[in-house]
Amino acid sequence: MAIPVVRMIEAGDHRLMRRVNRWRAPRWLRLWMLAATRGGDGWLWYLMALFVALFGGVERFQALAAAAIATALGIGLFLKMKRACRRKRPCALEPHCWATLLPPDQFSFPSGHTITAFAVTVSLGTYYPAMLPGLFFCAISVALSRILLGMHFLSDVIAGGLIGALLGYGAAALLR
Repeated sequence: MAIPVVRMIEAGDHRLMRRVNRWRAPRWLRLWMLAATRGGDGWLWYLMALFVALFGGVERFQALAAAAIATALGIGLFLKMKRACRRKRPCALEPHCWATLLPPDQFSFPSGHTITAFAVTVSLGTYYPAMLPGLFFCAISVALSRILLGMHFLSDVIAGGLIGALLGYGAAALLR
């Protein structure tokens, strides 16, 4: 039963990949996606941590610890999962019409950028609910950029978002 479901998801992923890879996105969207994916390399989260460290009030160390725990667990998990699943990236299967980024590794499932984005978003958002709209905007931008730049399939990003959100919530709940 699981195999037909996996095949159905992969077929949908490949249909979307072909559409995305052939679509010439507007310049503003291409720039936004490039900035989002570069921010998702870590710079955005380091700046967020600095902001929280400087202005986060009495809960700042607890919030930063939750984000660090969720992120570290997420990195360890996605590295193991990528090696176990060995799913090729969309950019390895079909050329992309406008993105020329090189992937950080050869495997696609799950999206590590998305795991990290949602781990940080949910853990910090638990402590600072007023920041959630901005945090989710950043996390969704990073996730969307991974698809539009040909780095990941939709299912990689959905799985990464769910894993990251669960880790972020779990780490925040553990420290509260």
